[in-house]
Amino acid sequence: MTQADQTLAPAQFSVSDAAARRIAEIIAKRGDDAAQTALRVAVSAGGCNGFQYEFRIDPEIADDDVVIEKQGVRVTVDPASLDLLAGAELDFTDKLMGAHFSVKNPNAATSCGCGTSFSLAG
Repeated sequence: MTQADQTLAPAQFSVSDAAARRIAEIIAKRGDDAAQTALRVAVSAGGCNGFQYEFRIDPEIADDDVVIEKQGVRVTVDPASLDLLAGAELDFTDKLMGAHFSVKNPNAATSCGCGTSFSLAG
């Protein structure tokens, strides 16, 4: 990944090529303007392991959001979530068992079978 592919905090959270392609497809299908729309990745309390990932298309970017750009799409992360995503990568998998976004998170000590919740080593 080149520096031009990401802005702000490039070492903290990254986006795979597969995730960038899927985000572009989703935005195009919705008819949204890619320059004004992003996929928001957030971490909230909950899930079966203490924290859960949230993914949603979001036209709003807060002043303190970190914006990662890759292949013409943007991913936004709020600062609190970014602390839990340091060094992680957003990916997209399309397999027989289903297609979904996932986060490869080196901070997660455990995660659930579906990959949407995790716990921290403590």
